[in-house]
Amino acid sequence: MYKFFKRLIIFALIAVIAACAFKTPILKAIYPIGYIDEIDENSQRFNVDKYLVMGVISAESGFDHQAQSHKGAMGAMQVKEDTAEWCNEHFALNLDVSNLYNPSVNITVGCSYLEYLIDMFDGDAYVALAAYNAGLGNVKNWLKDKNYSSDGKTLDKIPFKETDEYVKKVLKRRDIYKKLYG
Repeated sequence: MYKFFKRLIIFALIAVIAACAFKTPILKAIYPIGYIDEIDENSQRFNVDKYLVMGVISAESGFDHQAQSHKGAMGAMQVKEDTAEWCNEHFALNLDVSNLYNPSVNITVGCSYLEYLIDMFDGDAYVALAAYNAGLGNVKNWLKDKNYSSDGKTLDKIPFKETDEYVKKVLKRRDIYKKLYG
């Protein structure tokens, strides 16, 4: 019986050491990155944290540039055509926004819009992500409502469960990507 427990303890120690040694490669397999050139270029161009962009892409499409939502959002950052057209005009991007499945076009538009939202909400990524997901109009209404915002600038609570979960997911993934690839 003593030999059994001794072997069990040795096996457990080996398993712990192996898990620690392979933790990063395993996590990198679970949290892969793609489109790194597009992310680097556009996060710098639009002054958006590249790990936040990775978190958005991971949550929105799992880095699938062919992704399409039931609401008509397309590509890696799940951009809608009307948003792309607005960004193209507002930021003078000069892009063919009819091809939102092109990662370069999609990430350029997504980063430009994310910068716009972050700037609008004074650098508050939490509020900006809520607007990215639920829409700017909804977030502006929530900020006016004392049930959701005590100061009119930050959100104390997000009333849409899907949006609340989305924001938390993106921020968690941002932190994971920064830890793994930063």
